[in-house]
Amino acid sequence: MSANLEAKKLIVEEIKNKIEKAKSLTFVDYRGLTVEEDTKLRTAFRNAGAEYKVYKNRLILKALEECGISGLESVLEGTSAVAFGYNDEVSSNKIIVDTMKDINKMQIKGGIVNGEVVDISMIETLAQIPSREVLVAKLLFLLQSPVRGLAVAINEIAKKQN
Repeated sequence: MSANLEAKKLIVEEIKNKIEKAKSLTFVDYRGLTVEEDTKLRTAFRNAGAEYKVYKNRLILKALEECGISGLESVLEGTSAVAFGYNDEVSSNKIIVDTMKDINKMQIKGGIVNGEVVDISMIETLAQIPSREVLVAKLLFLLQSPVRGLAVAINEIAKKQN
């Protein structure tokens, strides 16, 4: 076996491991990004517990096939990068959509969320969901609100009786 074939098998295994670990994968066309924009994008992904990487389309398709995922042959044509979202399904998609709005050079090609192939509109919809921290804060506010209202009412009654 040639060394090149062995190297490709290792890369396919690496991609396969990342696919199995990721909650979401988003494929983008990164054509036109400058090195500075790309570095900034990779940093944003790293800070969000995600990863942004460029692989050869054939190697990604081989890894997807080994994971039992199909239907992305048309998506993985031309220049492609993949964003692996490890912590949640939303954060990596939010970074991509926000970056697209800021620099207007990237295009979403498709993706996978929880093992299911999704289209561009689903990825954009996921990107609009607030972050986990914001949702937890809203929930805590909603849970705290009735208790706070009761405390204020009891305090007002106590003031009137004094």
